[in-house]
Amino acid sequence: MRKGTMFYKIFIPILMLGIGLVASFGSYVYFNTMSSVVDRVANSKQSFITQAKNALEQKIRTVEYTFNTYSTTSSFSEVINNPITERNYEAYRDVNTQLNYIATLGIEDAQYTLISLARNWQISNGRLTHLTESDLAELNRTYVNGQTNSLFWVKTDDGIRFVNTLPVFSNNKKAIALSDISLKTLDRLMRTEENAEVYILNSDGDLMYSSDPQNRLPAGARLQTASEWSNSDKLTGMTSLAKDGLPDVRSIYSKSSYNGWIYVTLLDPKEISNALETTRFGLIIMALIITFLIVIVAYFISVFFTRPIQKIQRSLPVTSNVSSRNEIDWILRSIDHILTEKQSLENLIEAEKPQLETQFILNLFRGSLSEEEMERALQRFGYHQMEDTIYVTMLVQLDNYGEQSASDRDVLLLAVNKLVEEAIPPDRRMLPILLNDRTQATILMFHGHSQQEVRKQLMDDAKAVIRSAREYLKLSVSVGFSRTYGSLLETKEAREMSKQALHHRLNLGKESIIFYEDIEMVLSGRVLLNYPSELESQLFDAIRLGDEEQVSRTLYPFLGAMMKHSSSPMNFEVTLIRFVNNLIKLEQMIGGEVLLTPDHSMLYHRLLDIRNPEEIERILVEEVIQPLVKGVKEKTSKQFRCLSDKIAAIVRSEYDQDLSLELIGDRLHYNPNYLSSIFKKEFGSTFSDYLMSYRLEMAKKWLVETDMTIKDIAERLQYHNPQNFIRSFRKKEQVTPGTYRKLNQAE
Repeated sequence: MRKGTMFYKIFIPILMLGIGLVASFGSYVYFNTMSSVVDRVANSKQSFITQAKNALEQKIRTVEYTFNTYSTTSSFSEVINNPITERNYEAYRDVNTQLNYIATLGIEDAQYTLISLARNWQISNGRLTHLTESDLAELNRTYVNGQTNSLFWVKTDDGIRFVNTLPVFSNNKKAIALSDISLKTLDRLMRTEENAEVYILNSDGDLMYSSDPQNRLPAGARLQTASEWSNSDKLTGMTSLAKDGLPDVRSIYSKSSYNGWIYVTLLDPKEISNALETTRFGLIIMALIITFLIVIVAYFISVFFTRPIQKIQRSLPVTSNVSSRNEIDWILRSIDHILTEKQSLENLIEAEKPQLETQFILNLFRGSLSEEEMERALQRFGYHQMEDTIYVTMLVQLDNYGEQSASDRDVLLLAVNKLVEEAIPPDRRMLPILLNDRTQATILMFHGHSQQEVRKQLMDDAKAVIRSAREYLKLSVSVGFSRTYGSLLETKEAREMSKQALHHRLNLGKESIIFYEDIEMVLSGRVLLNYPSELESQLFDAIRLGDEEQVSRTLYPFLGAMMKHSSSPMNFEVTLIRFVNNLIKLEQMIGGEVLLTPDHSMLYHRLLDIRNPEEIERILVEEVIQPLVKGVKEKTSKQFRCLSDKIAAIVRSEYDQDLSLELIGDRLHYNPNYLSSIFKKEFGSTFSDYLMSYRLEMAKKWLVETDMTIKDIAERLQYHNPQNFIRSFRKKEQVTPGTYRKLNQAE
């Protein structure tokens, strides 16, 4: 039977996990066993090398002790200090007997020699030889001169030579005792059943003996061995030796406390491998058996967990475009297909519901539904009517557009509609809608509330909507409420009540909350007109002059007074019509072309149709008054510049005469105050400041270029008192005229 993807997703991880555990356990067992084998072999090697050291050292110490003892006897002194010839047979026999005795106690097959430095003879292996002077000199140079120790060892071509200069405790050496241990003898002493290589090093790392013909312990390793172990307090141990170009070799050592020799043997990797061969074979067999069991367990676990998936797969319809092996993907796609079809059906149903509900609410506001149609729609859209349910119509309109433009009004109204949905819970309202391009409308519902509770809740809802519009949309809105009513068939009349309430935001300003009950009496009152004529006159004077600053200072107080004194929408409409008529008259007088263009022919209707005080203010300021002031300013600018230039020319030519704006006004036929305002506007300073500044500039020129006295300069510049001239000059230049002349003439 073919297995699906899910089967292998379960089977393979279990199998890999099992194999990983088997490999980890096997490795752990193998390395622990190898460590034990290495320790066992190392201990065996350590025991062997220690025994070899002790055996050789015991024999060497016996030879040393025998020679030292012999050197203290009287017969030794007598023999060494007398010549031995063929005739002195007794002396020769005594020496030879002593050497044989030492050979019996010492190392078998070693060659023992006694040399007399005083009488030039040597006896070796029973043979008497006389030495020449050159032989004696060589012996002294090699074994006596420069030697600090009476006992030392020398490596020879045939083995190791034991040298003992006698007497031991005397600096006057008279004899030399030599013990030559051959390689054959050393091989016999160091031979083991394992045939392990043995190396003997002195404390300097020199190789004294090696049982390995290939000498697998190179000079670098020997030096490393001597330097590490000579400085160590341990007499036995194991370490790794670095061999040139080869892996590190483990070695077992034993250091002699007698002569500092280091006995070394190597740990053979083949010996370790042979000892582990049975362990490796057992571990492999065990790993194969456990792996086979893991495969069986993983198979049954995978079958157990994939059986429910196969049941689900059989219960779903087969699709030809999905592979049956990829069962999870196949199941997910099948479920997605079912959910998609279900969602499509739900979307088709829900897509039409908001539009139908919106149309239902609009029909309520238009009053075009019968009672039966209304009841069916309420049931369809999930609205539950109760006997004590009362309704209130809430209308919301924009006070301004915030940071947006008027063209974004529809988008802003949609955003306000969304804010109403979020601010008021669905159980207390019907679907909020856009009643027209200026108004958002919502029908609120209350169950078992008193009129006081309803009003409080309406106030809280309105504040929440206003606050949300301010925080999230950066604009202000006003809210109007109708009276409460008991039947939704009265919604059309309630809408008109809310509209009348919103008309009064012209008097209350932005972010107003208006209840119809509060303005019901005002709607039936008289029209009382209180027009701010004096402020209008100041505004029109500023417009005639084209003075933008003065216009700004007078315009907003006038608009504020106009709205403040309009106690009802009718009052405001009459006041607004009067102001627009007066603007048209002013424009005709000054020859403007703003209100008389085709674009502003419907200005009355636009202003009366807008119930937003900020929007009315924006239209009057941006579209009417500012363009009017700009046109006047452009016409008068050239005239003002010409008059200002004439005044400046008179100052430059008649600065040394008595000048004033009154005299210049008489000459040019203009009012002095008018000329003053024009001159200051064009030059940025008053006439008197300009005249004084020019006269002081001339004074500076005369102080530097002429010899005129300060008094003469003051009189010529129309200063009746020279002190006044000095004060004015010092105030402007920070120095007196006399100091100024000294500083500038010196330069």
